Formats: sequence, C-alpha cells, structure tokens
Amino acid sequence: MKIEVAYALPDQQVLMAIDVETSEVTMEMAIRQSGLLTQFPEIDLATCKVGIFGKVKKLTEPLREGDRVEIYRPLIADPKEMRRERASQGKKMRKGGGKAEVS
Repeated sequence: MKIEVAYALPDQQVLMAIDVETSEVTMEMAIRQSGLLTQFPEIDLATCKVGIFGKVKKLTEPLREGDRVEIYRPLIADPKEMRRERASQGKKMRKGGGKAEVS
C-alpha cells in the first residue's frame, strides 16, 4: 500500500512516499517507517498534531491506499490575535491575503 508522509518547516518541505507491507497500518506506524523522526528529532508525536489531507486525526487512525499523512508544527502566532493587532493598527487584509493600509 502506498502512503505519503509530509512535514514542513518554514524553509524546507519533505514529502516521503513509502510502501507499507500491511493493509492495517496506522498513522503512527507510517510516520515511524518514513524515517522523518530520525531526520527531524524535534518532532514529538506526543505533542504534535497529525492529519490526513488537512484534517486532524489520531495517531491510531488506520490509513488507506494513497493517504497523505501530515505532521503539523505548532503555530508561531495565534491567527485571531494577529487579526486583532492588524485591526487595531487600522490595517485591512486584501482578498488573497495581501496587506492593504487604510488611508
């Protein structure tokens, strides 16, 4: 069964395609088999959230052919707080995420 395991840092993204022997593989098993825990020792599965195609799941979640397991990093800043800060400074966001200043 073919699975992908993804992990991204601000300046580096890794997408590893692995072939697992059994059809009863969990997210944790796939992550461990990928070797990403050795390559990125800062990944702590006890605290990191993981998901499949952008949806947060548990490490015990069984996988299906073609799933992409994603390991998520903690957010650097709270998005709600960042919006409040921009609003208090009189800044607006343009469509598409670009910043625009109000005159």
